[in-house]
Amino acid sequence: MITPELSITNERIDDFVLLLAVLQRLGLPAILDRYLPRHGLQQGLSWGWLGTIWLAHILSEGDHRKLLVRDWVRQVHTVLERVTGLDIRDTDFTDDRLTLLLKYLSKPEAWHAIEAALSQNIVRVYDLRPERVRIDATTVSGYHAGSEEGLFQFGHSKDSPALRQVKVMLGTLDPLGLPLVTDVVAGQRADDPLYIPVVERVVEALDVRGLLFVGDCKMSALATRAHIQRRGQHYLCPLPMSGNNAEVLEAGIQAALADEEALQAVYKEAEDGERVLVAEGYEIERPLVSEDEDSPVEWVERVIVARSETYREQLQRGLEQRLKRATEKLRALTPVPGPGKRQIREEAKLVAQAEAILQAHAVVGLLSYSFERQEERATRYVGRGRGGPERPTREVITVRYQITSVRRETEALEDLHQTLGWRVYVTNAPDTELSVAQAVLTYRDEWVIERNFHRLKGAPLSLDPLFVKRDDQIAGLTHLLSLGVRFLTLIEFVVRRKLQQGQEKLVGLHAENPKKGTDKPTTERLLRAFNNITFSIVQLTDQVRYHVTPLTPLQTRILELLDLSPAIYT
Repeated sequence: MITPELSITNERIDDFVLLLAVLQRLGLPAILDRYLPRHGLQQGLSWGWLGTIWLAHILSEGDHRKLLVRDWVRQVHTVLERVTGLDIRDTDFTDDRLTLLLKYLSKPEAWHAIEAALSQNIVRVYDLRPERVRIDATTVSGYHAGSEEGLFQFGHSKDSPALRQVKVMLGTLDPLGLPLVTDVVAGQRADDPLYIPVVERVVEALDVRGLLFVGDCKMSALATRAHIQRRGQHYLCPLPMSGNNAEVLEAGIQAALADEEALQAVYKEAEDGERVLVAEGYEIERPLVSEDEDSPVEWVERVIVARSETYREQLQRGLEQRLKRATEKLRALTPVPGPGKRQIREEAKLVAQAEAILQAHAVVGLLSYSFERQEERATRYVGRGRGGPERPTREVITVRYQITSVRRETEALEDLHQTLGWRVYVTNAPDTELSVAQAVLTYRDEWVIERNFHRLKGAPLSLDPLFVKRDDQIAGLTHLLSLGVRFLTLIEFVVRRKLQQGQEKLVGLHAENPKKGTDKPTTERLLRAFNNITFSIVQLTDQVRYHVTPLTPLQTRILELLDLSPAIYT
């Protein structure tokens, strides 16, 4: 019996097909093609398909390096052609072409148009109701050489002050955290002037009045609040403790403690259904005027004074730690005499060092200490040599200062504890649309945008570290990866909404507990469920056969929740 000649080729497809289907459904190839220029003699894939396939590869492989893409295209060439229906050449994905794509994506006019068109498509396709937009910034640090006009500059960073950084500003749609606007600016730029451009682009993209823009205290500049008021939109942000805002907070706290204002309790529902107190607060109103020469505006602003239980507990823990560390350091100033135990011989030196400890730990007036002057008298022979009955002696007095006690100032601490956890929020939204409780709970959802930053800078997008150096490449890659954040957010939102509507839980996403069900799966777990799907090409002498790893019931259900047919794999 003669065995016919046989050739088997396996191509791993995993979650790539799913991701590409989602990107196509939202029209990403067409949107990119509409706004990215194409040379008349350009051959091969359009910029739209090039960007879409590369983005699906990044999301699937968790690596944005350009040098890996061409080899990956060679490995999955048949899958790419059968899924897209296009003629795919590995030369479409050379480093030069990917570099050129990032250059085009870095152009502000093209990028702004792409974002606006994509946002409108997403809102329409998934029937989203824009109500709240959250704005915040993050930084990406790296060992990049900087120039005077470059993006990588030294600025205030939570990472390392020795590293240059680039700043990324996001405007996201709540409650799902969908990015609408991404700006990439130099790392030394202050946040304050970056809010108005983001607000403008969001308003133009959504074309909706009455949006609530939520930001941190850097959004509270009067010019920013006035601009939002002028555009017929609303804002919510805390006031920084600078200028006369500290006096506003102090007066607000005293009014609350003196029972001059009735506090409203703010509750949230825990997972077990129990109501948990999260804050107490009240509001007052004040008139505001912006003296802008071009367009002055007057309005009434609501000032919400609230005390957060979580924030108060956090401050109390921090205060307790500072008191404990300061007490330990004060006692360590004057150790018991012994080998290697340096003693303080001057009162002024002891006081100076003790006060420096209190200042460093911010406990001045909260801790007090007592010390005493101690003398040790001893008789010493005068001069050299051995002593004798006739040798003269002298009395030597050794002085040291000893801290005898460290006390907490109970009354001062009690007064301070009453002021912990208070913040002042300002908004121009009417109380019929944003009550005190809603304002506090809305601001507490700051983690929504922070999660986007974690996705952008961590797996699978891994913007940090950046493997490009030129400014246009940095901006273009950040823009491309921000599209990835959008699609990760959308997949998660759509699946969760469907599960909650059907009161259903997905089982099998947790390898450590296969029977565990959840109605709040993350996109990362959903995509992981598609690992180890292989497309096999079996080539015989006279025919070619194809085979795809059969989908599991869990994989099929995830596709159905995303309104995708299992046929995209078969």
